[in-house]
Formats: sequence, structure tokens, C-alpha cells
Amino acid sequence: MRLQIATPSEHPNIASLPFTERLEAWDLPHMHGVLGLHRHVVRLIELDGTSYVIKELPDDLVAREYRLLRELADAGLPTAEVVAAVTGKLDGVDGMLVTRHLDYSLPYRSLLAGRGLTIPYLGERVLDALVGLLVRLHLAGFFWGDCSLSNTLFRRDAGALSAYVIDMETGEHHNQLSSGQRSFDLQIATEHVAGGLLDLQAGGRLQVDIDPMDIALQITDRYHRLWDELTAAREFGPGETFKIDQRLERLHDLGFDVEEMDIVDDGEGGRFRYIPRVVEHGFHRDRLKNLTGLETTENQARRLLADIRSFGAELLKERLAASTATGMPLRHMAENVVAVRWLDDRFEPLMAKIPPSLFAKLEAAEIYHQLLEHRWFLSETRGTDVGLPEALQSYIINVLVDAPDELNITIEAPVEETDEAATFDAHE
Repeated sequence: MRLQIATPSEHPNIASLPFTERLEAWDLPHMHGVLGLHRHVVRLIELDGTSYVIKELPDDLVAREYRLLRELADAGLPTAEVVAAVTGKLDGVDGMLVTRHLDYSLPYRSLLAGRGLTIPYLGERVLDALVGLLVRLHLAGFFWGDCSLSNTLFRRDAGALSAYVIDMETGEHHNQLSSGQRSFDLQIATEHVAGGLLDLQAGGRLQVDIDPMDIALQITDRYHRLWDELTAAREFGPGETFKIDQRLERLHDLGFDVEEMDIVDDGEGGRFRYIPRVVEHGFHRDRLKNLTGLETTENQARRLLADIRSFGAELLKERLAASTATGMPLRHMAENVVAVRWLDDRFEPLMAKIPPSLFAKLEAAEIYHQLLEHRWFLSETRGTDVGLPEALQSYIINVLVDAPDELNITIEAPVEETDEAATFDAHE
């Protein structure tokens, strides 16, 4: 038997698991089933505060998925962290793939069925996240081959969703995908999404305002609009260089940065073509991390950066007043200094007031986003600005306490709740 561990120093206890036995025979403490219908045996186990998903499948698929998940991670793409691969077991017994459980992840069945989540998500938000993920994979040269809602997990992202790949058994990695490969992946995605939604509808688990075929048939159009915005050449004439800035702003709003821009004369002395060289998604996420060290999703980062700017404006107002009163000159405060002050004076003190048990509900960045939303709601209702400390107390009592724990929402429910109609998918 061969055991490969991707980062052994970060997962020291993985080697102690009984990999020589069949997964269905394991009888260990802190072990759970994973909700959903799966092609393979899947289990979730907790070791020293970390949750892992273990999947049993043939050796060739183990090796393929282990390699591709690592390549996805190396490319900075959203995916489950691969931890270990087990192959070469005696008597041709299937191998195993171990991934780290994606904390705070939400399966599509719980999103589209509602299941008491604090913010209802409609089909379009799930679809936007899935299409965005597929475009990012294709830009990086990955052919998915099995794009479906079941092979994807979602995380809250400041009012939107971020999608993560959790199954790459049929994937391929190329230097660049052809238009035919991309079209084939789109066809697979459309068929699988339609099937998944129709299955939910047949079981009475789909929100009534979601039309399965309407949602699925939107995939290709949405994909091509996003792909075109990211990759297509545009023209501009003399005096129209502002169009380049507008394009860059739109790309940044989508979360993509541009490494360089090719500007080509059309040869006729009047028009130019410009082609962006888009680099990986995460423009705002990377900027926030560089400023504060916080790890967030893209929309969360955009929202927190906006709050940092607001905080900076408040600081400037205070400093202007102090400068006027003392006659001392006003010196510029760098963005990184403002960000550190925001982290020390606003973000961390507010998060410290939240009971530790409630952090199983949502990630800290998502809690902060929802706090800002709650503060706005209170201010609108009262017709006056509500301070963050007061808004936080209201948010904890009226929103967070009653929210479901999303840290490990994919763990199997009690037996009476796990019939086919009530199941929802996680790692397959």
C-alpha cells in the first residue's frame, strides 16, 4: 500500500488512520456520514479539531484526482484542499482520497431548498457562482468534464456565493482549452444542472420560484457574456483611451486583475484594438490580505475594503479637526496604516465581542458583512445612524443566535431525516 500525504507537517495524524481496511468497515470516534447520494463510499472524520472527507474509489481515479486537485490549488483556484492519497492496497481493493472539509460550505440542495438558512438564495445566485467557477477553470486550462451542482460546494460571500470544485475525477489540465473543449464542458454543465434541479423538484425540495430548465438554459449565455468580458478584444479611436480605464474598472469589479494590456494599431491609422491579459480572480481578496492579513472570499474583501475606506474618511475628519484646533500640519496617512488601524480599532474589537460558540455559524468576514447590513437596516428603520457596537448587540440577539451552524452543515443528519428526498450533497 502507498500513502501520499501532500503536507504532512500540517496533517500529522492522517497516517494513523486504518487505511488498510475498507472505509465502510471503519468504526472510529468522531466519524460521520456525509449527506447526499454518492457514487462512492464517503465519510467525514474529525481529528484534533480538523475535519476530513475520505472517499473510496479505484486507484487510477485516486491518482488522477489527487494530482488535479493539487494543480487547482497551485493555480489559486477554489477547491477542496487535498490531503492524502492511498493506492496499491492488497487484492485490488479500491484506494482512498482524503481532502480537508471545506468549513462553512453549503451544498446546493440546502441553498435551493431553503432549509432555514438566514438568507434565502435563489437559483440565479447559485448559477452565477457556478458559471464564474467554470470560466475560471477554463481560463487556467482545466477541463472539468463533470460540472454539476453535486460536484460543487458554495460559501457565503457578502450577499453572493463563491463556488468550489470538490470532484475532479474526469478532469484534465491543458496549456489552453480549445473552443470545442469549452463548449463540451458547457453542454455537460447544462445537462447536469438541469438533472440536479429536476431531481430536487421531483422530491418537493426545490423553492417554488425556481424553474429547472430556465436556470439550466441560462448557463451558456451567462458563460459567454463573462468569457467575452474577460478575453475579447475591443476597439478605441483617438481620444477614447478612457474606454481602457472603463474596461479595467469592469474587470476589477468582477474580481479579476490585468497583468498587461496589448494595444495593436489596426494598420489604417485611426483605430486601435486592446486585448487584456487577465490574471487570476481575487483582485480585492489579494489586496485585503496584503493590507490586513485577513483571508476572505472576493466579495467579502470588496465589502471590507469599502469599510476600510469609510473608516479612513472618519479618521481624516478627526485629524482635520485636530489640525485646525492645534495648527499642526495635516500629514497624509497611507492606506496600509489606515487598514491596520481599522483592524486594531474596529474589526478585531467587534469580533472579540461575539461569543466563541457563535463562530460555528459563519466565518468572521461574513459575520462582519452581515453586521454592516444589519446596521444599515437599523439606521434606515430609525431614521438615524446606529453605531456599530449597538448594531452588533442587535445582530447577535436577533440574527446570529437563531442562525444554523454552517461550520459542518454537510455532516449526516439523524437517520429519520436522511431519506432520499431530504438528503443534500457534499463531497462525492
